[in-house]
Parts: sequence; structure tokens; C-alpha cells
Amino acid sequence: MTAAVIIDSGGANLASLQFALARLGAEAVVSCDAATIAAAPRILLPGVGSATDAMQRLHRRGLAQLLPALRQPVLGICLGMQLLFERSAEGTTECLGILPGTVRRLEAARGRPVPHMGWNQLTRTREDPLLAGIQPGEYFYFVHSYAVPASAVTVAEVQYGETVSAVVRRGNFCGAQFHPERSASAGARLLANFLGMS
Repeated sequence: MTAAVIIDSGGANLASLQFALARLGAEAVVSCDAATIAAAPRILLPGVGSATDAMQRLHRRGLAQLLPALRQPVLGICLGMQLLFERSAEGTTECLGILPGTVRRLEAARGRPVPHMGWNQLTRTREDPLLAGIQPGEYFYFVHSYAVPASAVTVAEVQYGETVSAVVRRGNFCGAQFHPERSASAGARLLANFLGMS
């Protein structure tokens, strides 16, 4: 039985995410079919590239209207997390509007290049089942140039010259700015926690 559907967002990380779920014993299919996604028990929205291109793809496939209406657990990953918010400063793009807030470009500085690329520690801001069993200060793997400021929907944050959201959650919609499929055992635990949601 299919445990989750990964939305085909055109990114190169689809196979690695599918393999990460398979290592947890979960069958996941990759699809951009609206009916398949609507019927899925859980949905993952990965994303790479630009917010503008990603939103155009979602609109073309009828998914920009479908996603906000979903009631099953949804996990946005990297750009996929950013798309859950109202808008992005990247091309002044209107996003899905599921979560409140605007995605902003990270500020580069000496010793702190953009994109933010590599391992960084999370600071938990509140308890959430998505982070069950993940120890304080765990490292996760990030690759991003844009980020969401910490807000009321932030479950865990990360420091990169400023405090930005690393994990967000409101209702059935969750997001991870990092790549759990590339974050070793801690990332696997987060994915396992997501698979346990219903």
C-alpha cells in the first residue's frame, strides 16, 4: 500500500527522497496527477530551483488550487516549504498562501555565503510530534538562498546571520527548510515521524 505521494516538482532530489522513505519501509510514488495526490494518505512537496518556476508548474497542473484544500498530512521540503507561505521575494512570487509570511533572500556576509549550504544545528522553539526523538542541537543539511523569518508557525529555527525557520507546522501542513533525505539519522527520524502522522 502506498504510504505517501511525492509531488513531481521536477527536482533532482525526487529519487533520493523516495529511497529515504523506502529505507523506512514506506512505499512512495512520484506523481503530478491531482486525483492521485488528493487520494494519498500523506503528501510530500519537495522543491529545488526558483519559486516562480515552481509555482508556474503547480498552476499548470491544477495543484496550486488543490494543495491548500488538503486535509491529510503535507510536508514541504526546502523550496517546497517556502511555497506553503503567502509570497516569496524571489521574483515577488505569490505562493500557496497556506501559512502566513513572506520568504526573503538571505543576506550574505564575510564567512557566511549565500546559498546557506551545509550542516547546521536546529533550536527547537516548541514541542511537536514531527520532532519526536530528535535531540536538541541535532545537525541537518541545508541548501538554500531564501528563508522564512521565525514566526508563530515555527517549530524549530536555525541561525545563519539571522534567525530563520527550519521546521514549521500549522495543522496538517508541515515544512522543513533542510533536506531530511540528506540529513542522516536525524533526517530519517523526522521522515519517520511524518509517516506516523494521520
